[in-house]
Amino acid sequence: MQGVIKKNDKKAKILIYLVSVVIFGAVVLLDSKVLKVPYPFEFDVHNFATANAIINSIVSILLVAALLAIKNRNIKLHKNLILTAIICSVLFLVSYISHHLWAGDTKYGGEGLIRYVYYFILITHIVLAAVILPFILFTAYRGLIGENERHRKLAKYTWPLWFYVSITGVVVYLMISPYYS
Repeated sequence: MQGVIKKNDKKAKILIYLVSVVIFGAVVLLDSKVLKVPYPFEFDVHNFATANAIINSIVSILLVAALLAIKNRNIKLHKNLILTAIICSVLFLVSYISHHLWAGDTKYGGEGLIRYVYYFILITHIVLAAVILPFILFTAYRGLIGENERHRKLAKYTWPLWFYVSITGVVVYLMISPYYS
């Protein structure tokens, strides 16, 4: 892989920023309700949310397994697990966009303290999900081009944030799913 991806490749950096901005823009566009597309399927649109939670659970497991692999110095397994987590995250993104494109908003119905807990988890999840993508891509890029020290330094921040986002995605789903109409 190092032969294909080059060190200090300006195109890679531009691509990472471009992908991050386009995905962020697509999610913002969906949340703004500017884009309205009729729902073309014969199944419950909230199945996408269930798929999102399953994918996030898989990403969480992959991240823990990747951490254990690198702690055991199994670099090849670590790399494969992280690349699989990235592929799963792309699948998640497609499912997430599909769900929000057709399902619209669901209002959380919990009351009392649990409502504040839900919104704290939701807000931290959203903010970190918006921020984490370029960190994931740059961390992967540094690992793929063999800049191990820079990869490790980034991964110390990227891994726990990515893990938090994947876990809280599942928690948000479990808390909001009873209120899907």
